[in-house]
Amino acid sequence: MRKFRVNSQLVKSHKGDCLPAPIPIITPKAYMPPVLSHAIVEELAGLGAIVHTCSRNEDELNCCLGDWMTKGFQVTESVCDVSAQLQRKDLMETVSSVFSGKLNILINNAGTNIRKPTIEYTAEEFSTIITTNFESAFHLSQLAYPLLKSSGKGSVVFISSVAGLVALGIGTASAACKGAINQLTRDLACEWAKDNIRTNAVAPWYIKTSLVEHVLKNKELLEKITYRTPLQRPGEPKEVSSLVAFLCLPASSYITGQVIPVDGGLTVNGFYPIL
Repeated sequence: MRKFRVNSQLVKSHKGDCLPAPIPIITPKAYMPPVLSHAIVEELAGLGAIVHTCSRNEDELNCCLGDWMTKGFQVTESVCDVSAQLQRKDLMETVSSVFSGKLNILINNAGTNIRKPTIEYTAEEFSTIITTNFESAFHLSQLAYPLLKSSGKGSVVFISSVAGLVALGIGTASAACKGAINQLTRDLACEWAKDNIRTNAVAPWYIKTSLVEHVLKNKELLEKITYRTPLQRPGEPKEVSSLVAFLCLPASSYITGQVIPVDGGLTVNGFYPIL
């Protein structure tokens, strides 16, 4: 693992936004679409954040790390499958060591899905989805809590989904996990407020990533998605990562416990035909 020095000055990006450094961030990737995870890392690193990310795929990590080093981003990595409890513990021990026991931001963005009717899920499939989508985020938050508290100003951002807000037919196991993530966001916001830790969730609709690439290739389904979405298109990874970054910035210091859709207006469209 490449180590680096952590300083204590304000780090400004070319955009004029700033994050107080050191801003150690951990972004578990696991099964999350690489495009979205990559966008989140680059958004935060571009604002001066010091990022530690992880993935099950070591080759993918090394490739990304080389690209980020070229861009001057301060990013380190661990090979980790966050669906495994012991690996989660090892990951957070590494993070604690690298960042001297303090963590400013935790991004929980691991996720997977198996699309099928409810009665067809096997116990193993159900367990895989629950463990990856909810248990990992719950446990990593538990493990990160003392580090977030020690930082003095902690922020946790969960990557949820509009499937946790409305019925979409993407699979009940995954949708249930997203609903649980949304409520965890609200409860932790109240429970951890005394420790100056904020928690929020970002709930995307269809975003152009590898996880839904095959879905968006279905012309008929794409037309239905477009018809139900007031902005009449799927979202871009950048449109998610920019909100994630905002929720980590001092500008959002009075925002906590919120589940914010990034959905082109889907969840507010009761019956408003797009002509």
